[in-house]
Amino acid sequence: MLETTIAGSLPKPSWLAEPETLWPEWKSEGDALIEAKKDAALVWLKEQEDAGIDIVGDGEQFRTHFVHGFLEKIGGIDWDLKTPMGIRNDRYTVDVPTVTGAVHRKGPVHDLDARHTRAHTDHKMKFTLPGPMTICDTIANAHYDNRPEMAMAFAKLLNEEAKELEAIGVDVIQFDEPAFNVFTEDVKEWGIAALHQAIDGLNCTTAVHICYGYGIQANIDWKETLGDEWRQYEEIFPALNDSRIDQVSLECADSHVPLELIGLLKNKQVMVGAIDVASTEIESPEKVADTIRKAMAYVDADRVLPCTNCGMAPLNRSVAAGKLKALGAGARIVRNELAG
Repeated sequence: MLETTIAGSLPKPSWLAEPETLWPEWKSEGDALIEAKKDAALVWLKEQEDAGIDIVGDGEQFRTHFVHGFLEKIGGIDWDLKTPMGIRNDRYTVDVPTVTGAVHRKGPVHDLDARHTRAHTDHKMKFTLPGPMTICDTIANAHYDNRPEMAMAFAKLLNEEAKELEAIGVDVIQFDEPAFNVFTEDVKEWGIAALHQAIDGLNCTTAVHICYGYGIQANIDWKETLGDEWRQYEEIFPALNDSRIDQVSLECADSHVPLELIGLLKNKQVMVGAIDVASTEIESPEKVADTIRKAMAYVDADRVLPCTNCGMAPLNRSVAAGKLKALGAGARIVRNELAG
């Protein structure tokens, strides 16, 4: 009960890549870089296990970015053709690579990452992939007729990858869809259908992560425009509750999300974000426990998985490690209360 997990990313050690940066530069190349990535994954596996995290991952140590780490090995993308594009409904503008032909996998994308992680932990293992809608909101389209068509094309590639990850021994495959909180009508019209294509034929646990973004300034500024209550989840949770996804990950810690909205996910396991990734303050275990207790007013304890709000890639390494410890300790407090 109350199995703990993380949303996905953890900071890159300073010897692997530029620290506290969302788009870091690697510090080495070739075989040396591969070994450095492996070492970094081992460091974070140890940190997670020592902190009492039950469902662990590689901390996305093998990728520069949660979306582009997948796209780097996909054909049909011109990385030299940069297109200025407003990300997350023009929250910020980035020069992004452009889809110029039918997308296809050149081969397995995350095979090394998953095999290395699986070989070095006996814990349940999660692996994260970018969701189809969020991919389409992170890369420019100069080939497909529209976003839904491109999303389904990427969903088929994600499904191929996910089946290979499941065969390696991944227990939970999570699709990251921060764009779900921005394009709520699109979620209902084609976003969930694309997710269904991505999970087709999988037997492992499937999850979708929907947050308000990394703790970067653009996201912090956006949150300040959302008012006293953040009700985006209210628009999409009924449809997600009817979907074939097993778990939904959401942002609760220090957010303005009315927790009663979790009650709309009556048929799902809920990853309750109990760690604020937009703050460098390390939560006390009791604060984490309080967030979990409040969520349990709307979700049965056997469906709650305490989690982080989002990835922690841009944070200081020691801060992220402290937050992991707080998450594990806070969950233990509530478990002991339930057992008592």
